[in-house]
Amino acid sequence: MIKDITSFTTGSARIAFKGGPTFYAWIGFLGIVCLWGLAAWWNQFQHGLITTNMRDQVSWAFYIGNFTFLVGVAAAAVMLVIPAYIYNWKPIKEIAIFGELLAVSAIVMSMLFVFVDVGRPDRVWQLMPIIGTPNLPSSLLGWDVMVLNGYLVLNLIIVVHLLYTGFHKRPYNRKFVVPLLLFSIPAAVGIHTVTAFVYAGTAARPFWNSAILAPRFLASAFCSGPAILLILFQILQRTTHIKIKDEAIWKIAELMAYAMFLNLFLFGAEIFREYYSNTHHLIHTQYLYSGVHGHDALVPYAWASLICSVAAFLLFLIPATRTHLVTLNLGCVLIFAGVYIEKGMALVIPGMTPDTLGEFYEYVPTLNEVRIGAGIFAIGFLVFTLLCKMAIPILRDPDSGKAA
Repeated sequence: MIKDITSFTTGSARIAFKGGPTFYAWIGFLGIVCLWGLAAWWNQFQHGLITTNMRDQVSWAFYIGNFTFLVGVAAAAVMLVIPAYIYNWKPIKEIAIFGELLAVSAIVMSMLFVFVDVGRPDRVWQLMPIIGTPNLPSSLLGWDVMVLNGYLVLNLIIVVHLLYTGFHKRPYNRKFVVPLLLFSIPAAVGIHTVTAFVYAGTAARPFWNSAILAPRFLASAFCSGPAILLILFQILQRTTHIKIKDEAIWKIAELMAYAMFLNLFLFGAEIFREYYSNTHHLIHTQYLYSGVHGHDALVPYAWASLICSVAAFLLFLIPATRTHLVTLNLGCVLIFAGVYIEKGMALVIPGMTPDTLGEFYEYVPTLNEVRIGAGIFAIGFLVFTLLCKMAIPILRDPDSGKAA
């Protein structure tokens, strides 16, 4: 047993870091961006959050927006797990492991964004159960930490088991893995639901205080996460020997179309409630879509997000454009951009603008924040790249195909 674990560890490391000039150039680029971001974070650690443009009026911003978006990307792994392991659809079952790899990478990034947003990162351990004081069950933040760490551990167990058995050319233990995969479906729904509750449970922020925020989060997540996967699948097909069936890509695109419709429908329901009721809380939505008293910094982004989402939905709705690689990729880029803006500046900033005293503070991230964000994304890409490098030889080996 120890010998098998040792050979798996050393062999996987050897596979992960072995490649050609393009691979080393990519790894080197990511390493440089990581160091660039680390230097910016060290500057923030030394001088405090004053290096950001966050202030009392807007205390959640670029970091928390990225955190929210990436939790959705992690939850989107269920878009592969459901057809693969509930309906036993073989074309997607063969590539479902990539959804788990993306989930691991996305959770790592989302937790790092929370870490850099904390003013005293040396006290993050206080959020941990047993060793800290997470204030469960009353604290939604404590629950968010619990479910995110739990989802990360769950996906790591699944991924490590599949890679371990595949490395040793053994079939995976179905009685062990399949229940975990099935449990990952409600777990994925849970992580984004709890994240939505962190917003919706903040009664002093009426822009977030909506009962349909959680389903909106899930619907948008099931658009953006698979969009990333579809592009990654095509990159893997062109750069590796992995064969991904077209019907798997078309089916994921079809499922995305349903999710896009639900996302736009829920958005429309929310907009109707805001404008038809026309209460004084409408000011947050007006600030986002038309500006208030000359404060209109978010208006171009809000409309760009909506236009991107609608255009992507139309491209994915029509079978001819959904199954054509050019329009498919265009739709993936559009929905990614639309949801990224929607989950970031179009959610976090207007929820805090104007503040509870009616003051407008128009937030724009500093270069330091952008550098830290780029560094965290580079870490996530690095994790995903190395995990894929380990998984691809296993998936390519016909004797270990059952491991996927």
